[in-house]
Amino acid sequence: MSRKKFIAKREILPDPKFNDLVVAKFINSLMVDGKKSVAEGILYSTLDILQKRTNDDPLKVFKKALENLKPVLEVKSRRVGGATYQVPVEVKPARRQSLASRWLIEFARDRAEKSIEEKLASEVLDALANRGGAMKRKDDVHRMAEANKAFAHFRW
Repeated sequence: MSRKKFIAKREILPDPKFNDLVVAKFINSLMVDGKKSVAEGILYSTLDILQKRTNDDPLKVFKKALENLKPVLEVKSRRVGGATYQVPVEVKPARRQSLASRWLIEFARDRAEKSIEEKLASEVLDALANRGGAMKRKDDVHRMAEANKAFAHFRW
């Protein structure tokens, strides 16, 4: 790790269509091999599908689904006197966002639908209804943190 005191966060530009930072970060997570225009096309097509399926503002639906996926607690390994404990810690806001995006993309890619747009739209709708693979991952993370609450005093 660096010995410098502060590492500056890179500022990312909002996406061109919605002028939104959350959407821009999601596009960057979705991007493969530096093909940003392809990732933008996938997300915008997904939002069009969400518009048709829900008859609601697709951006609002997308953000609500991401909000449902954001974890509050997670466990981190902490070595104390030769033993390793899983210590529950609160998740910082930036990490919450990135974990939710990563889980949504990961489980959308594993789905059985034809196109990635359909897969992503289905996973977003599942996350909105508090079900699906990404939601299960969030619940697993929370359950692990609850189970290890006894080690919370090892927090640093």
